[in-house]
Amino acid sequence: MDLPTTSRLGGEILDEVERAVVGKRDALTLLLAGVLAGGHVLLEDFPGLGKTLAARSLATALGLDFKRAQFTPDLLPADLTGSFVFDQRTATFEFRHGPIFAGLLLADEINRTPPKTQAALLEAMQEHQVTVEGRTFPLPKPFHVLATANPIEYEGTYPLPEAQLDRFLMRLEFGYPSPTEEWQVLTARMGRRTEEHSLRAVTDPTGLLAMQQAIETVTVDDSVSQYCVRLAGSTRRHAQVLVGASPRGSLALLLCSRAYAVLAGRDYVTPEDVKAVAHPVLDHRVSVRPELWASDVTASAIVEDILRSVPTPASGP
Repeated sequence: MDLPTTSRLGGEILDEVERAVVGKRDALTLLLAGVLAGGHVLLEDFPGLGKTLAARSLATALGLDFKRAQFTPDLLPADLTGSFVFDQRTATFEFRHGPIFAGLLLADEINRTPPKTQAALLEAMQEHQVTVEGRTFPLPKPFHVLATANPIEYEGTYPLPEAQLDRFLMRLEFGYPSPTEEWQVLTARMGRRTEEHSLRAVTDPTGLLAMQQAIETVTVDDSVSQYCVRLAGSTRRHAQVLVGASPRGSLALLLCSRAYAVLAGRDYVTPEDVKAVAHPVLDHRVSVRPELWASDVTASAIVEDILRSVPTPASGP
């Protein structure tokens, strides 16, 4: 698949998903860019803003097998990965696949399950496989995790450690819709006369893999890749930062900006593409110093300060 076809399909996918998720084109573009870059995305926002709907709609438009795992305090790793079950008819142990064996897994409220179950996702997200009782089972290709988290309720939750947050290529927020967009949600619901959304599959798993492979041919100038390195490096040297982004952060900037450029209709990356994905890529990789927690200093403000201070290279193919 060539880049113009990939860009056209990306636009069709966004148009289809936007039929269900109203007024979130920018966030959906970043979400699709994260998937096209081959990564996993964390959706962290208040309840009722369409995170689960966006995940299900994206899976439908991409033609992926969709599974949802509701993360609860009593969820065990085997409930996610699957386990061996004794078959009395054959007197053998048969492996029963868990919900993780899907094209797109929605890990709903991932911060409500204990760290042991959260860690069950790490091997799957990085190696695209799971190991149960010493046996390794490959996951389908493509495989992506979209996780949701509620940022306002902390009672009975288990915050994700920095090492696991770093596994997510991006962290996104949807935000509240405008009054006009909220009215469009109401009128669309009245027009459908049903709660369900009827979306079509724009592509399939093979098509998504071809789109991801096309992203690998995007031209990236040395000045742009060096810009990614300077941005990530500046997070480590910032006076208000305890721990900054690792080299995985600069690589994520490069990967996401390539996919974002293709969705914008270009076959090369500009510094503006890097800036567009900087907050979703870097914010969750920056830890603010503990003594500043009571102040207005946030990871987002630090990244914004870095974007202003680091010189931007000249744009162009």
